[in-house]
Amino acid sequence: MNAVVEVRDVHVVHKARSGGLFRRDRVYALTGADLTVAAGETVGVVGESGCGKSTLARVLVGVQRPTSGTVAFRGRDLWTMPPAERRTTVGAGVGMVFQDPSTALNRRLPVRRILRDPLDVHQRGTRPEREDRVRELMALVGLPRALADALPGQLSGGQRQRVAIARALALDPALVVADEPTSALDVSVRAQILNLLLDLKERLGLALVFVSHDIQTVRRMSDRVITMYLGRIVEETPADRVTGAARHPYTRALFSATPGLLDPIDPIPLTGPVPSATRPPSGCPFRTRCWKADGLCAEAMPEFLAASRPGHRYRCHHPVQEEETTRDLADLARQEP
Repeated sequence: MNAVVEVRDVHVVHKARSGGLFRRDRVYALTGADLTVAAGETVGVVGESGCGKSTLARVLVGVQRPTSGTVAFRGRDLWTMPPAERRTTVGAGVGMVFQDPSTALNRRLPVRRILRDPLDVHQRGTRPEREDRVRELMALVGLPRALADALPGQLSGGQRQRVAIARALALDPALVVADEPTSALDVSVRAQILNLLLDLKERLGLALVFVSHDIQTVRRMSDRVITMYLGRIVEETPADRVTGAARHPYTRALFSATPGLLDPIDPIPLTGPVPSATRPPSGCPFRTRCWKADGLCAEAMPEFLAASRPGHRYRCHHPVQEEETTRDLADLARQEP
């Protein structure tokens, strides 16, 4: 596998504002994360708010330095590089599409300047070549040439996100990380932006990491889906198996709560408190809400186990069986005291 980026045993710990006078609490934003993204692959990342999705995205693009662990881009550890080399490597090799295009773009610069800015900073080509590249980028994302001199405030939300995507692609990156790229857009525009990302991925052979709360969209967009819970990656599933053959109870519960066209919603109920990232529970962090949890779950975090299909692994002491349906699991969860 031709890996573009590899994350190995990455931990991110922040100091919180809470705590005692001499010792502040710590927020465990990411714990023991392992992830490899190959060229041409789309990896979706799902989980509830606060599970570490955006922290993982920032680690992948070199914005967040890990407290420990390694982040390698094309085989080289980003954080052992000299700062100037790291800025060049990340700036030219990784593109980022943010959640809200209205705040991600400089409101005072026209579209032409926004798209030319990465080319100017990294001194790509001559001035006429940069102008040609700007026109090429606008055509690539379906923006009319007449908008080159428009300010972001004069564009619709969908057009602004197209500008943001074009800017992320300006330097032909090997990896694009899209963090909730459609959540700030109207429903009618979301499908256009998602189709654009899929089309660009196919045409340009990009490695794409797609972070979203919209888990059905993640399933549609991705080759592989990563499930996160309280800063940990708890399952890695081929996208075509994530709805009906996921092995971790949390993944099944997450996807059971999303509407489908053919089946009515039959969510698996989760009871118990949502743990705090400053004081995570011992063992498996999901045990406080899991209907399968027992004493073993409180003692140790399970290691990754391989499922029957390659590329599918999970961390659970009491995994769901592949043949168990969501309805069976919902009934079992309701029967637990």
